[in-house]
Amino acid sequence: MDILQLKQFILDASHNTYASEDVNLRQKQADNSTTIVYEKDNWKYHDNYFGGEPYGGREVVFYDNKPVWMMVYYGWVEEGNKPEDIYKILSLALRNSTLEMPYRGPSEISDGDFKYTNVITGDAENFSGEEKIFKVDTIVYCAKYIGGLIDKV
Repeated sequence: MDILQLKQFILDASHNTYASEDVNLRQKQADNSTTIVYEKDNWKYHDNYFGGEPYGGREVVFYDNKPVWMMVYYGWVEEGNKPEDIYKILSLALRNSTLEMPYRGPSEISDGDFKYTNVITGDAENFSGEEKIFKVDTIVYCAKYIGGLIDKV
């Protein structure tokens, strides 16, 4: 499997799913989780998460119906803040992710009083990171994530 193709698919999936803000893509499940699916050619992206505040979930990428990559994540909006304000800049950040960093948003992006930051260690094969949103100088949101290639043998 080509890592560059994997990263391109992750980027496409990110831009066409949660970051698109299209609520029709979100399917509520019997276990109270939400699932978002995106498919292109031999690739399939499956995002499944629980909760709203806080939330946690996992993304899995399949190639030829075989799981090849995954990421797990957990995040929250700090008490006293409006989630809809926070998720507006989070969606902006996810829409601006790059091929070099397709897993969440870019290293940094700002919108008015809000600033999103993303610090990542590793590469597509094995990585971890933390994203934060600040309102002026106060942290109002934080999420942690970890992932990489799976089932290589």
